[in-house]
Amino acid sequence: METAGICTRLRESRDKMLDRLRCLSERAKGSSWGLKALLVFLHVLFVGTAFLLDPTLARKTKEEPWYIAIYLVLLLATLVQYFVTSGSSPGYVIDAMRVRNETHATYVNASRLSKQSTSKNGSLPSSTNCNQLGRQNSRTTSSLWSQIVMDLYPPGSSSRDWTCSYCNVIQPPRSKHCHDCDKCVLQFDHHCVWLGTCIGQKNHCRFWWYIFEETILCMWTVVLYVAFLRLDIFKAWWKDFIAVVLLAILIFILIFLLLLLFFHSYLVMTNQTTYELARRRRIFYLRGIPSKVYPFNQGICRNIYTFCCARDKYVLEAVPAAEELQARARPYTCNDIISCRCC
Repeated sequence: METAGICTRLRESRDKMLDRLRCLSERAKGSSWGLKALLVFLHVLFVGTAFLLDPTLARKTKEEPWYIAIYLVLLLATLVQYFVTSGSSPGYVIDAMRVRNETHATYVNASRLSKQSTSKNGSLPSSTNCNQLGRQNSRTTSSLWSQIVMDLYPPGSSSRDWTCSYCNVIQPPRSKHCHDCDKCVLQFDHHCVWLGTCIGQKNHCRFWWYIFEETILCMWTVVLYVAFLRLDIFKAWWKDFIAVVLLAILIFILIFLLLLLFFHSYLVMTNQTTYELARRRRIFYLRGIPSKVYPFNQGICRNIYTFCCARDKYVLEAVPAAEELQARARPYTCNDIISCRCC
């Protein structure tokens, strides 16, 4: 009786925690639109103030229209990239599971129907056979994903380690459950508050391009403010004050964007994620691997190609064997440098 009561209390506490997480996720979805509106407002504020304060920009628009046109196109492209990235899917495990099962079921149905159509009597399959075929396919597809994921982990791994305790989904390596999205994400990097979505396998490349465009736009805007402050004309003191305050904020944002861009470029070249780098000791299949060994690294060139050009399909990466990891852990030699081992 005491054991049953303890289990009941544990279930109730778990349900309460899940309800709180759902409420927090709903609040986050509502606040994400406010953050998007704030981000658009900040872009309009910094760019619009630069044009209002600097009288020479209007003359430059007539003398060098291409200069202002390129700047405004960059501004528009950055905002479009922001909304495209925020509306894109990070690549959910449940979607990858559905695609794999549908592909397998289509292949199995086509092969079985072709065998039945070429049978000796040439008779059509009965409804009973079709129902049996559907039940067999459902059992096969349910175990197919389990077998695929099992083959990706090192031998001896327990199913408890790669089964999500929140949505009961079998997670392939590099996946993690996001409490804000309430779904498991492939190659989970982080949940971006400004974008209102997770960054994962399917939209990490878009996220990198957004940071890159935002950094270039911020640099260009800083140049405009510096050029205004260096003008050798009479200006009201409050204009210089506003320009200095906005320039200081822009420099702070630029430093943050540069650090973020360099950090994610490093992750791309080594085929890592922010979650793997920050929580390496908490991930069971990364605990015994030296910190300087990147298990999913395929070389800089191949990492960049996969990151940029291989996002049309769901990619499931297996954890390398221990022998391969030991080979990667050895220090570089002159022969390795000549043979471009890092590439």
